Amino acid sequence: MTDIPQIAPRDKAEILAQALPYIRKFHGKTMVIKYGGNAMTDPELQADFAEDVVLLKLVGMNPVVVHGGGPQIEQALNRLGKKGEFIQGMRVTDAETMEVVEWVLAGEVQQDIVGLINQAGGKAVGLTGRDGGMIRARKLKMVDSKDPTKEHDVGQVGDIIAIDPAVVKALQDDQFIPVISPIGFGEENESYNINADVVAGKLATVLKAEKLVLLTNTPGVLDKQGQLLTDLTAREIDDLFADGTISGGMLPKISGALDAARSGVNSVHIIDGRVPHSMLLEILTEQAYGTMIRSR
Repeated sequence: MTDIPQIAPRDKAEILAQALPYIRKFHGKTMVIKYGGNAMTDPELQADFAEDVVLLKLVGMNPVVVHGGGPQIEQALNRLGKKGEFIQGMRVTDAETMEVVEWVLAGEVQQDIVGLINQAGGKAVGLTGRDGGMIRARKLKMVDSKDPTKEHDVGQVGDIIAIDPAVVKALQDDQFIPVISPIGFGEENESYNINADVVAGKLATVLKAEKLVLLTNTPGVLDKQGQLLTDLTAREIDDLFADGTISGGMLPKISGALDAARSGVNSVHIIDGRVPHSMLLEILTEQAYGTMIRSR
C-alpha cells in the first residue's frame, strides 16, 4: 500500500474531495455491516475496521455492526474438550454448546469489538437479540438437502420470527454505534444461535438500510473463471445459482444478501475483509472492491 505520510497535502485534499459526493449521498443513511473472517482475527485489520466504522459515523452515516465468531467459538469448545459438529454447514448447538456460544459472542468477541471502536474515537454499545426484545426466534427446522422428507435436529439454532429495531434506533439517535451478537430468544426465554449473515440481512431490511456490507475472506462473487463479478442484479444472481457458479459456503451468504436486496435494501456489498480499509474503498470511491448486488 502507499505510505500515507508520503502523500502530498494537496493530494490528500483531493482524495477527501472525491469522497464528498458519497458522503453527501449517504449522509443520515443506515449501513448494516456484517463483520467476520480475517478482518476479525488480524490485529491490523481489526484496527482498520474500527477506524472505518468511526469515520462513517463521524461523517453522518449510521453504521450498525453485526458480528460472527465461528473460529473463537471453536477455540473455546476445544479448550473444554468438546468437538464442534456441523450438519449442512450449520453448527449443532446443544445446551452446553449454547452456553459457550453466548459467553464467547456476547462476552469476549463483542467486547473486543466495542473496545476497538471506542479506542478509535467512537461510542459503541454491545447488544444481543435479548436486549430490547430485538430478535425473537424459534428452533430452526433443517430439511435434508438431498431428502426433503428428512429433518435434522441441530439443537438451539434459531430461525428469526421477528426483529424489533427500537433499541437500535434509540442508540443511533444518541450517536452510539450498535454492535450486535447474533443471539435470539424464544417463547420460553430459551437462547438461539443464529447465522450472523442472516441476522445482518434481516436487520438491514427492518432498518430500511441504504447498504448491507458483508466482510468475507473472498474478493466477492467470482465467475467460473475465477474473475470478480463487480455488479450484479437479483436476476443475474438467480442465474448464477442455477448454473452452479455460486455454491458451497457462499450459498447462505448470497441467499441472505439477495433477500435483503429484494426487500428494499438499495445495495448489498460482498467485499474482501482481508484488504485494509476495504469498506471505505467500497462506500466512498468509484472503484469496485467487491461485488455489489443491486435491488433492481
